[in-house]
Amino acid sequence: MAEDDPVSATILEAALSKLGYEPVIAHDGTEAWEKFKEEPVRLIVSDWMMPGVDGLSLCEQVRSHPKAPYTYFILLTANHTSAENYEKASAAGVDDFLTKPLDREAIRMRLRVAERILKYTMEIRQLQEMIPICVYCRKVRDEHDFWDLVESYVQKETGSSFTHAACPDCYEREVERLLLDSR
Repeated sequence: MAEDDPVSATILEAALSKLGYEPVIAHDGTEAWEKFKEEPVRLIVSDWMMPGVDGLSLCEQVRSHPKAPYTYFILLTANHTSAENYEKASAAGVDDFLTKPLDREAIRMRLRVAERILKYTMEIRQLQEMIPICVYCRKVRDEHDFWDLVESYVQKETGSSFTHAACPDCYEREVERLLLDSR
């Protein structure tokens, strides 16, 4: 959580703790970003208006972090936030909004939605990490629906090179086959 106002921070921390979360507390966006870089979290509740790095900039930084898993971002706003500001926040990658003063039931519901979304994003990530391979010819399908040899696919994706050799079992089998063919 990132909140610069001490009273709001205390209320937010108490609400999150009561709901079973263990908040990592940052007193502004800069501190939140430093903590996120050290150990990315999956859920952030951040105030919008903070000195230095505000909540919107924090969200943009989180979204640009190349190695972090998807992070659900809830932005705390004032009651009088304009539609234009909501649009700016959505374009920056904010997932959800809560207005101040904090409504404990509203945050509980938003956190339930966040948990469901994070569960689905993890499932999608696991599916994306699976490599489809043909059971017959062992070719691999890439993201463009093109089937290629395993070696070619791995080389394109990782830059690795291959040398070819025969394992002991295949060597024995091939030598035996060659001897039988020569008779």
